[in-house]
Amino acid sequence: MSTSRTTRWIVAGIAAVVVIAATVMALMPDRVAVDTERAIRGPLEVTLEHEGHTRVRERFVVSAPVAGRVRRIELEPGDEVRAGTTVVAVFEPASSTPLDLRTRREAEARVAAARAQLDQAHADLLAKRAQRDFARTESERYGTLGDRGVVPQEQAELAAMAAASTEGSVTAAEAAVEHARRELESAQAALLEPWSEAGGDDQDAHALRLTSPVDGVVLRRLHESEAVVPAGEPLLEIADRRDLEVVADFLSSDATAIRAGMAVHLTQWGGEQPLAGRVRRVEPSAFTKVSALGVEEQRVWVVIDLDAPDTAHPALGDRYRVEAEVVAWHGDDVLQVPTAAMFRSHESWAVFVVEGGRAHLRTITVGHRNELHAEVVEGLAEGDVVIAHPPDNVADGTRIVKREG
Repeated sequence: MSTSRTTRWIVAGIAAVVVIAATVMALMPDRVAVDTERAIRGPLEVTLEHEGHTRVRERFVVSAPVAGRVRRIELEPGDEVRAGTTVVAVFEPASSTPLDLRTRREAEARVAAARAQLDQAHADLLAKRAQRDFARTESERYGTLGDRGVVPQEQAELAAMAAASTEGSVTAAEAAVEHARRELESAQAALLEPWSEAGGDDQDAHALRLTSPVDGVVLRRLHESEAVVPAGEPLLEIADRRDLEVVADFLSSDATAIRAGMAVHLTQWGGEQPLAGRVRRVEPSAFTKVSALGVEEQRVWVVIDLDAPDTAHPALGDRYRVEAEVVAWHGDDVLQVPTAAMFRSHESWAVFVVEGGRAHLRTITVGHRNELHAEVVEGLAEGDVVIAHPPDNVADGTRIVKREG
């Protein structure tokens, strides 16, 4: 009898424990399913982003030297032209009346001004060549010092970049000399009678053949069909489409953080890989622009050089759209968490850390941040598991379970 009674007491005790455990489990709140992420170390970039567009560095407009008839222009946009060789337009000057004294003096003054402009272009070319030679010498000197470790390698790279940029300045100066020479020829043509250099009535003999001022391609054809045009009427735009730069307008508040030499990622240009660039200049003057929401904004133009050779973007042309991401800050080994895990707790940033199947509120100190990740200065260690997009029903101590899938 005593053994049977003991057995009944044991069974009753077990039953009571089961009932109590079931009651406790029923009263406990259900586990909340959440998404989790880990605090990791890795590279982090803070970028300033805005839409921009490409443009050629040097654009040349071929215009009518005097009033007359321009024949049909056969060149198409994209056709290649050679400086001083390719005839871009054939122009028949209008039959002129004898020049009165005042008109002739004005034409002679324009010739003198064009000649002075050519002299100035020659002087500028000499200066640009001297700057190029000096930059080459500096690049070689800093390169040697950089190899020896005397100066930082970055300084040597900047000297090399400066030397490369002077090459373009010399090319532009040479083109400016050629352009000034053509302007002088145009001014001198105003003093010529249509038939002065070619006898008879042969139209081809007295027609002016306008050649390209630079090597490049036709960007735009402003006149296609034969037409009578006044002096100075634009006919064609010509440029070297390989010599591109990027311009983007940033808010003036963002432009204050942008400096020359900062790295730039160019995306959304049509290729699979971003193009590398570098800030060359931040314009000193802002302008007013009305946003899509009708808000007036002060914006600043930022000019960006492309690092990649033109073979990396052969299809890119003038005024093509790109997205410019200026790298304002970069870290190689940064402890970071997704910004989606952060929220404000009183006056500080906080996250929910998962420990022992429960959410624990923890205050953190945040450093640099971008749209996706933030640097954690204090409050977390590498490998800590945090809740991403914490729902409203999660609080300090809430039992949680990782959402599957």
